[in-house]
Amino acid sequence: MSTEKIHPIDVIQHKRDGLILSDAEIEGFVRAIVERTPENQLVTDAQIAAFLMAVFQRGLTLPELATLTRAMRFSGEVFDAAPLHTFTVDKHSTGGVGDKTSLLIAPVVAAAGLTDPMISGRSLGHTGGTLDKLETIPGFDTQLSLARFAEVLRDCGASMIGQTPTIVPADRVLYALRDHTGTVESPYLICASIMSKKLAESLNALVLDVKTGSGAFMKKYEDSKFLAELMVATGEASGARTVALLTSMDEPLGRFSGNWVEVWECVDILQNKRHPRSSDLIELSNILSGYMLYLGGKADSPEAGAKLSDELLKNGEAYKSWLKIVAAHKGSAEHFANPAAFHTPGATRVLNAETSGYLSTMDCTHVGWAVQRLGAGRAKPGDPVSANAGIEMHAKLGEKIEAGQPLVTLFADREDQLAEPARMLLETMKIAPGKPILNPLIREVIVKK
Repeated sequence: MSTEKIHPIDVIQHKRDGLILSDAEIEGFVRAIVERTPENQLVTDAQIAAFLMAVFQRGLTLPELATLTRAMRFSGEVFDAAPLHTFTVDKHSTGGVGDKTSLLIAPVVAAAGLTDPMISGRSLGHTGGTLDKLETIPGFDTQLSLARFAEVLRDCGASMIGQTPTIVPADRVLYALRDHTGTVESPYLICASIMSKKLAESLNALVLDVKTGSGAFMKKYEDSKFLAELMVATGEASGARTVALLTSMDEPLGRFSGNWVEVWECVDILQNKRHPRSSDLIELSNILSGYMLYLGGKADSPEAGAKLSDELLKNGEAYKSWLKIVAAHKGSAEHFANPAAFHTPGATRVLNAETSGYLSTMDCTHVGWAVQRLGAGRAKPGDPVSANAGIEMHAKLGEKIEAGQPLVTLFADREDQLAEPARMLLETMKIAPGKPILNPLIREVIVKK
């Protein structure tokens, strides 16, 4: 980073007026954010908020975005994978409902001989979080030090932890203020936030799962594509081979949405017990893993990588890796033999179809909020989540439905938590006489231009 002194108000005014910020201005502004103290306010919250709004209104050039991402990435501690002498590759999803691919991808990548240093997040809003799912496994510790993180990666080939307070501290400040300043939707700020944290993992390659559709954070296809292009350009500019897949999020991915129920679904798949309504989850996981294996030199093409991924799931090698990862995180595997028995919700309700036809549409964001209100997610950071809350889908979009047929089962800790989510689900799951035309699971693949 440059040590040139900068004045926050100059940076704000320059970006407000549509000027291109210098590296020194961006680096100095980020440095002021992380070095400020209560006694020495190098930059105030009001000035940070003004900077965020200026970026929201004016955007950033690709060089500006690369500099902002780099400054945030190195604003604190970074993971150094060089001593591992291995190829590091990770996957990031922009968030969805029932999106549990990480639990399958990490052991697959490890079983193939690559290393996946996965720093994950928690549920927020209508989307689930990998850490909350993992922590339903008794004893599983997601809060490892970076030193222990490196040990697990060396021994297991993959590790899944939460962001430590010292990793990308600038993002913690910017993320919190974005939520209060109406700047959350800026693709430039989203890109810098995501990519700074991913690149702090010391990655050789990154595969991005950018959701689009009713359950995505960015619902318009063109917005999702623009974000994907920004992230690919930023990753490549930072030295990591980067590919983005635009994927459909028009319904929950797989069979279950929640916390333990999603672990249950993945354990079944790792044990080669494949439920028909997990087919989209398996397909997407294999495609994402396939690109990771291809970028890491374990397959000659993404398609060959997807085939290898499926083989590792079927032959039990990925499950062996999973067991090693869980043990290294001090988790107990005792419930994997019968994960259904470990699911003990206090209240359940089955919603049945009122008419015959085809399951045609649903607002997947509404489904996600229903899952959250059952207790599986959180409305704001720090809220508790339930291990047992969630839903099981008994039908996927495009399926023929008979009147009286079960559509979805709700799980909660208490009976009084069921009514509102049940109403939300019945309102959003539409049955029509004709079979709908569905979007493909993979909409487009974005690579370096």
